Amino acid sequence: MEEVNSGVPAHVGIIMDGNGRWAQMRGKKRSFGHSAGSKNVDRIVTHAFNSGIKTLTLYAFSSENWARPKEEVDALMHLLKIYFNKFIKKVLKNKVRLSVMGDIDMLSPDLKELIIADMEKSKGFTEHTLNIAINYGARQEIVYAVNKLIKNGEEVTVDSISKELYTAPFGEPDLIIRTGGEYRLSNFMLYQGAYSELYFTDVLWPDFDETELDKAIESFKNRKRRFGKVI
Repeated sequence: MEEVNSGVPAHVGIIMDGNGRWAQMRGKKRSFGHSAGSKNVDRIVTHAFNSGIKTLTLYAFSSENWARPKEEVDALMHLLKIYFNKFIKKVLKNKVRLSVMGDIDMLSPDLKELIIADMEKSKGFTEHTLNIAINYGARQEIVYAVNKLIKNGEEVTVDSISKELYTAPFGEPDLIIRTGGEYRLSNFMLYQGAYSELYFTDVLWPDFDETELDKAIESFKNRKRRFGKVI
C-alpha cells in the first residue's frame, strides 16, 4: 500500500541556488547576491523549525565551487566567517544543534576553528539541527565512507555505508528543495536522497521566503511515497 504523507518532512535539504544571477539582474557583483542570500538563511531556518521541520541541511559551498573566480570564493569564505560568528549566539539561545558536513580541512585555519567551536558548543541540543554543507560533494562523501569501512575491515553494505555518512546522526532527507530554476542535484546528498521527494522552483534563493517554503512543504504533504514498492 502506498504511503501518503500526513505532516511536514522531518529532514529537509535545500540547494540554495541563484544568488549570483539575482545580483546580476540588479547590475551588481555576484558577491552582492551571496550577501543577500546569507541574510535569507536566518528567516528560512527560523520558519523551517517553527513549521515542524527537525533537521535542515543547507548546501552552502560545494567541493566544485573552488573553481569559481577567486574574488567570489573569498567573498563566500568571508560571509561564512561572519555567519558562524553571529549565528552561534542564536543557536545557543534557541537550542539548535549546529552541524557542518564536508571536508573542512581545506578551509582556512581560523574558519575551521570557528566551525569546530560552534559545533562543540551546541552538540548537546537534540530537538533541531541545522546542518550546513561546506566543501561538500556527495561522490567524495561516498568514497570516504567506503574507504573507512574497508580500513576498519567492515563489510561494505547499504546499511554500513549509511552509518558512515555525514548525515548518519539525523537521518536521510525526506525532501530536497532546489531554488534558482535548475533541475539537478549538483552532487548533493546523492546516496541519502535515493528516495527523497524533490521540489524545484524558479525562485532565486534571496527571494525564497517563508511563503515559498510553505509551498514546498505543502507539495511534500501531497506526495505519495512508495519507496520502490508496488501497490
